[in-house]
Amino acid sequence: MIMLVLNCGSSSVKFQVCRMPEYEVLVKGSIGKIGYSDAEFKLKIKNHVQILETLPIKDHESGIDLILNTLKSKEKSLGFALTELAAVGHRVVQGGEQCNDSIPITPAVIDYIESIKDLAPLHNPHHLSGIYACEKLLPGIPQIAAFDNGFHMTLPRHAYLYALPLELTEKHKIRRYGFHGIAFRSMVTEAEKFLPKDYEGYRIVNMMLGSGTTANAVYYGKSIDVSTGFTPQEGLIQSTRAGDMDAAALLYLMKQENLSLSDADTLINKKSGWLGLSGMGNDMREIYEASLIGNQRAKDTIATVCHRFRKYIGAYAAEMGGLDLLLFSGGVGENAWYIREAVCTGLEFMGIVLDSQKNRELSGEGVISTADSGVQILVVSANEEKVIAEDTFGILSHSD
Repeated sequence: MIMLVLNCGSSSVKFQVCRMPEYEVLVKGSIGKIGYSDAEFKLKIKNHVQILETLPIKDHESGIDLILNTLKSKEKSLGFALTELAAVGHRVVQGGEQCNDSIPITPAVIDYIESIKDLAPLHNPHHLSGIYACEKLLPGIPQIAAFDNGFHMTLPRHAYLYALPLELTEKHKIRRYGFHGIAFRSMVTEAEKFLPKDYEGYRIVNMMLGSGTTANAVYYGKSIDVSTGFTPQEGLIQSTRAGDMDAAALLYLMKQENLSLSDADTLINKKSGWLGLSGMGNDMREIYEASLIGNQRAKDTIATVCHRFRKYIGAYAAEMGGLDLLLFSGGVGENAWYIREAVCTGLEFMGIVLDSQKNRELSGEGVISTADSGVQILVVSANEEKVIAEDTFGILSHSD
């Protein structure tokens, strides 16, 4: 069965075409800078045929149309025909309180996603754009939505409530939703390759450290806490997001700098984090290189970011009454040995003992803790597209 997996961002589309149930990736690629004259289109076919083009792409529908037309024109080298496409699986960041599981996209589901799109204004409208585009360009092809916050709907009430007047939070659906749920589902299942039993047998802290960063506590198979909250802004310090902060500090800045609500939103989501602290950019590699030659802002950025990472690991271990597994993933989590080292150093009292040599030499996935470490430390590669494809295949198989 051939599946198309789509992940539509604010100005991008990531995609894969895979054969299920074996999850054989036949094609993968992306479109970046949608809405610009120099949008970037990348496509790689399994037999190494590659496309890299720069061209104007007006909107998401135009981008998906380009993807589909390219696939159709390359059918001889693909090993499949576009007519074999059985379904489209979409990542949808926010499913609110109602959509906890991956489900078929119906008119009622679309109406619901529309009704809650203000809960994720930077994400859900673009997911909807992808859904509408596929409805138009692939009529009759089933579409499935995989919700990023669904994994966290097992959070206990005391973990998702905010201490605002309850009548207001209930009226406006304000609560901790949490994000990166699809990635966390992938992380815990990928970790099983290194474990003697299923992940449900462990107390786990997941550290998804990429451009967006989220920490997650999984207690014997269930997500019980997550650092991101009502929006992805809360929690860890991210590439351009401030993370946890005194809300009154933002109100003070708005008054002192005469910022509008839109200005304040841009400040905490797009101008803060690693970018705001370092003053040089949001690429951790560049910040690390600057720290090595003595740049104090770069040093402060890494120290502050890792301090926040450690705080969440300790807090989640306290919540779960201990810790068995510490998992790192994401672009930084998988590749920045110096971040993993800084995070783990000082946590030996919790049984977290890093093998420095393994950590520095690791390429790809693997164990980076010592043999006698009380907590096993793993680096795993999260594959959101695989989870979405598996959910899509499972739903279609069940409906046959």
